[in-house]
Amino acid sequence: MLFKTRGLVLNTINYNDKYILAQVFTESFGRVTYMVSKAKGKSSRVPRSLFSPLAILDMEVEHQASRDIQRIREARVDAHLYGIASDLTKTSMAFFLSEFLTRVLRDTSDKLIFEFLDQSVQILDMTEKSIANYHLVFMLKLSHFLGFYPNLEEYRDNALFDMINGEFVSYQPLHRHFLNRQESKVLSLLARISYENMHHFVFARRDRVIIINRITEYYRLHLYDFPALKSLDVLHELF
Repeated sequence: MLFKTRGLVLNTINYNDKYILAQVFTESFGRVTYMVSKAKGKSSRVPRSLFSPLAILDMEVEHQASRDIQRIREARVDAHLYGIASDLTKTSMAFFLSEFLTRVLRDTSDKLIFEFLDQSVQILDMTEKSIANYHLVFMLKLSHFLGFYPNLEEYRDNALFDMINGEFVSYQPLHRHFLNRQESKVLSLLARISYENMHHFVFARRDRVIIINRITEYYRLHLYDFPALKSLDVLHELF
């Protein structure tokens, strides 16, 4: 059967001489792997050039639950992301987010997550202010939709952040997954950060590196099979 759905491109890999495989998080089916022809030409209904990281597409697709790889009948751009394509910093952020989302998103469809991703990508594309803290906001907001958003509102002086339970505590947990007092204080600042005000928050490079590493560790504790992110080092160098 044919279906119409929007999709957010996560990544592509070579399949053989004629095709690539594109992983796309769709509004209707969750994460899906599609076969896309490498053939070039204006007559192609599914141009390979559309499948850049975080591209938002309007698609007509075949979908059979018994298939591991689905097919796209037709695809067009749903939102033009000129800002990401023309800015190296934003392009690097897009590559990081595409790797991150590939590890996080599952096959189950979730329209609320899709809408969040759609809006977040367009904010990244359009913003003219610093995006040094963008990925911090993005990862924290996404954890809300995934069901393990940390309680950052209850910070008190000298508190420690318990990453297993997602909350600040006044005593050292019996496990090793907690932030020290300095790290916990920096993390508490993120309770007030948003896409609108993220450019006002200035972190020392060391603090930002520690926090992003701790947030990825937090995800690793709460999600099955969440490996190290290769593109994270690139962001550390950029910001």
